[in-house]
Amino acid sequence: MSFRSAFEDTVGLEGGFGKDPDDSGNWTGGKIGVGILKGTKYGISAAAYPDLDIENLTIEQAHALYKRDYWDVLKLDSIPNERVQEELFDTGVNMGIGASAKILQRSINFLEMGNPLDEDGAIGPKTIEKAVYWCNKDPEALYRALNGFQFIRYYEIAVVGSVKEKYARGWMKRIQDYRQ
Repeated sequence: MSFRSAFEDTVGLEGGFGKDPDDSGNWTGGKIGVGILKGTKYGISAAAYPDLDIENLTIEQAHALYKRDYWDVLKLDSIPNERVQEELFDTGVNMGIGASAKILQRSINFLEMGNPLDEDGAIGPKTIEKAVYWCNKDPEALYRALNGFQFIRYYEIAVVGSVKEKYARGWMKRIQDYRQ
């Protein structure tokens, strides 16, 4: 999968400009009511980019930010499976790079049950090596583990804050069948 395809799929889930005061990502302080309510556009949030003019963000600007700050940071060109690439990218956009990396590390640790990776949220050479191994050995198992741990993280978020309940159905659209 190319970055462009993953970008188009994720932007399709994220949508255009929104200014939901109940979404912490819409606030420049990263918490509801903290900072300025600037909103999100194409999934680019005021919390992640507090100095950016979110409302006037172009699709080209979003493309550049996603490539530099998500795709490249997650080292997705090193992952030899398109579905795994897309899943890690979309999870990084929706939950943050560190969460996406931890979900990958947790998934690998679940599949191997020995010689565990540190679940530190950083994509280093060991994480890439093991991700490549699982993409070649059993990419469906890795993909399903990624989705399972993604669901667990959504559940944890929803339990902590009742306002998140309104986002649960949208989050479920991000958990997909491997065969799609």
